[in-house]
Amino acid sequence: MAGLTGHPVLEIGDKFEELQNNIINNNKNKEVIDKARLVVKGEENSNNNNNNQGGERDMAPPTSNSLHRSGSRPQLDLSKAAIQGNSEERDPTILLPNQSDDISHFALDIGGSLIKLVYFSRHEGQSIDDKRKKTVKEISNGSRRSYPILGGRLHFVKFETSKLNECLDFISSKQLHNGRIDSHYWNSEATNKENAVIKATGGGAYKFADLFKERLGVSIDKEDEMDCLVAGANFLLKAIRHEAFTHMEGHKEFVQIDHNDLFPYLLVNVGSGVSMIKVDGDGKFQRVSGTNVGGGTYWGLGRLLTKCNSFDELLELSQRGDNRTIDMLVGDIYGGMDYSKIGLSASTIASSFGKAISDKKELEDHRPEDISLSLLRMISYNIGQISYLNALRFGLKRIFFGGFFIRGHAYTMDTISFAVHFWSQGQAQAMFLRHEGFLGALGAFMSYEKLGLDDLMVHQLVERFPMGAPYTGGKIHGPPLGNLNEKISWMEKFVLKGTEITAPVPMAPPGTTGLGGFEVPSSKGGTLRSDASALNVGVLHLVPTLEVFPLLANPKMYEPNTIDLSDHCELEYWFTVLSEHLPDLVDKAVASEGGTGDAKRRGDAFARAFSAHLARLMEEPAAYGKLGLANLLELREECLREFQFLDAYRSIKQRENEVSLAVLPDLLMELDRMDEEARLLTLIEGVLAANIFDWGSRACVDLYHKGTIIDIYRMSRNKMQRPWRVDDFDLFRERMLGSEGKKPRPHKRALLFVDNSGADVVLGMLPLARELLRRGTEVVLVANSLPALNDVTAMELPDIVAEAAKHCDILRRAAEAGGLLVDAMTNTLDGSKENCSSVPLMVVENGCGSPCIDLRQVSSELASAAKHADLIILEGMGRALHTNFNAWFKCEALKLAMVKNQRLAEKLIKGEIYDCVCRYEPAS
Repeated sequence: MAGLTGHPVLEIGDKFEELQNNIINNNKNKEVIDKARLVVKGEENSNNNNNNQGGERDMAPPTSNSLHRSGSRPQLDLSKAAIQGNSEERDPTILLPNQSDDISHFALDIGGSLIKLVYFSRHEGQSIDDKRKKTVKEISNGSRRSYPILGGRLHFVKFETSKLNECLDFISSKQLHNGRIDSHYWNSEATNKENAVIKATGGGAYKFADLFKERLGVSIDKEDEMDCLVAGANFLLKAIRHEAFTHMEGHKEFVQIDHNDLFPYLLVNVGSGVSMIKVDGDGKFQRVSGTNVGGGTYWGLGRLLTKCNSFDELLELSQRGDNRTIDMLVGDIYGGMDYSKIGLSASTIASSFGKAISDKKELEDHRPEDISLSLLRMISYNIGQISYLNALRFGLKRIFFGGFFIRGHAYTMDTISFAVHFWSQGQAQAMFLRHEGFLGALGAFMSYEKLGLDDLMVHQLVERFPMGAPYTGGKIHGPPLGNLNEKISWMEKFVLKGTEITAPVPMAPPGTTGLGGFEVPSSKGGTLRSDASALNVGVLHLVPTLEVFPLLANPKMYEPNTIDLSDHCELEYWFTVLSEHLPDLVDKAVASEGGTGDAKRRGDAFARAFSAHLARLMEEPAAYGKLGLANLLELREECLREFQFLDAYRSIKQRENEVSLAVLPDLLMELDRMDEEARLLTLIEGVLAANIFDWGSRACVDLYHKGTIIDIYRMSRNKMQRPWRVDDFDLFRERMLGSEGKKPRPHKRALLFVDNSGADVVLGMLPLARELLRRGTEVVLVANSLPALNDVTAMELPDIVAEAAKHCDILRRAAEAGGLLVDAMTNTLDGSKENCSSVPLMVVENGCGSPCIDLRQVSSELASAAKHADLIILEGMGRALHTNFNAWFKCEALKLAMVKNQRLAEKLIKGEIYDCVCRYEPAS
């Protein structure tokens, strides 16, 4: 340790390496580690048991995490909960008498071509003796809101109506008709199968009622199709942030709808025919117009004229068509000239199929591609024109299109958009819905009572990515997965074809040449979205315990993502980064599960599924809503969890925590020998230096092979000399220490958003928290609800704090005051158990399981803790750079991070890799 640049805080003894080895080899510590591993092993065994239960147990939650977001298991109504049968059983049934278990958990929209199914699953963790709970009640001052009962996931699945038996098999395998999603946690006798009733809409609800009764033993309660359609649209427009979008020239742009200004609007449902519905509110609507020229017209005429065998085949033909050979254009009438006096260009269609009058050609002389394109434009432009005229008639500002005819096809949306734009002279826009294929099914689902959906707000609904690999008909080839289906069971959107996982591949360029109509609609990337892809939407998590972070200066203007991925080059770069990091991540994930054969199979499946997601997003970046870097990072963590890798870096985090805690006492002693100003600078330097321990950074992972933790920490400290690339330390120092002899008031409460385990939190953030406590500031450590890379979690922090408190009276008293140490510790430096009046040190979870954080969706714990905070410290690239770098708050904010990516350094701060950011912002 002699060569540590002579900085006093680094002179923490020559025995660090010896301590590190002792921690690993010491029998006493090994017993603790082995005990922890036994707990983990039990968790693994439990998960393996879950996997072998088949379809009924495939969604069973892990027993060791209380989750509040994304993969989270929300709180249920557990009042008067009781175990049924023998409580000594490994997995006894738990009765929830006050839960709304008298309803079915799925609904159907059975159309002529497609069956759309919406079903609900609950996930809840077992009760955990959590040291944070007492603290949470105290910091919220008893102001806990009453949450709706509903919490879980809403899944969207589609089947072809011609393959109804596949749908029935799926329902049976999931036990949906028995109300037994996650049935392991539900009373199997709670529903009476003989009297089971399910909600359904569409013509098939009448046509197939007897078959449902025969196969599943359930009766169908038929809901009005128009009622369901409107209810589903209203819910989506109010609930999902990135639901509505425009689509022009292949460019998809999401539209944020102000809920107070949603009504009235025109809903145009383009099925076989077209219905136009004026929607004035929830349950308030009227059909104001329609036309019999719709999707059925296109498909019927197209089939007669082109001999196509499917609707999708007909649409694909249109992409290769040239309608100028059939349509009569303005230029054909005016000798290639525009009719500028009335504003018509030469390429405007004067008469659809008009050239067929004068051309001496038979049907077989015309290309099917040209016929299909001419038909598509004729019908789409007609629908767009009539829709706009009805909107004009009623003074409606918004027109939303949906239905079987559209179902996510980019080319179709472009033609309708052009028509509305043309006839309104740019005053109106056609808008579309990402879940438009499920409007009816969702409306039928909402017709059940006691769902509590109406009470959920936009921040309480989180759309996450489909489980496994998205299915669009292509294939990613790889080694045989063996008996993977038994191990992974029914994972939605993870479709097996033999031993190959289906995944998206780009289609051949269509070579569209049509120039008629209102210029040439073009689809981004020249691809035609197939129906299977168009309805491959994410899983909608219903999380009543999520709230908007109350300290955001302007929540409506807040954008978490700092990096805009709308630029194709930017998107490609970050996809490459994630792909290159994938093999190392898979190795860590498999090792975390003991390297078993099952873990290797799941690791291989995860890698291919995640790669499939990246491939689809590269082709269609807005497939799962507006895409930012934070979303990509969260997709990776979600995908890991769906393949049951709960904490890929568990052993690494444990090792680094132990090593860092061993040297913490010497570090604190060095800090205590400094004056205030030197100590404050050293603390900020320490946070920045320790932030290098990031297993999500390829540059930092490479450093780990060059020395011990202390070697890397020493190297990092050598780079801490001011000035930093972004350096507001002087402003922060003045706020903390004052100037001209004036002592400033201390902060009342500080929220410290911590990042990585090990040196980052132990040698960086805990000493900073200790300094704030010393000044009389309450400190709340804010950590992840779920593991992500090597980030520390809220469940891990209390034990880390307890270990650190053994060697520090300030931390011990604060931890006791904050409820982290339930019993006064006897193993302290002075052995005293005096009643202290220390300000509290608390821990809350942030509600997410990603390296980044979206402050529009945080846990209710954090929202409560934030109400009395006047200082926020965001630490690390994920929380302070990738997200929230440009966020403004009502209180003071300090953003601290080391930049560990060269491209990010250049783009964000015009700097170099390992440059540091110390950004202080007064209250807005």
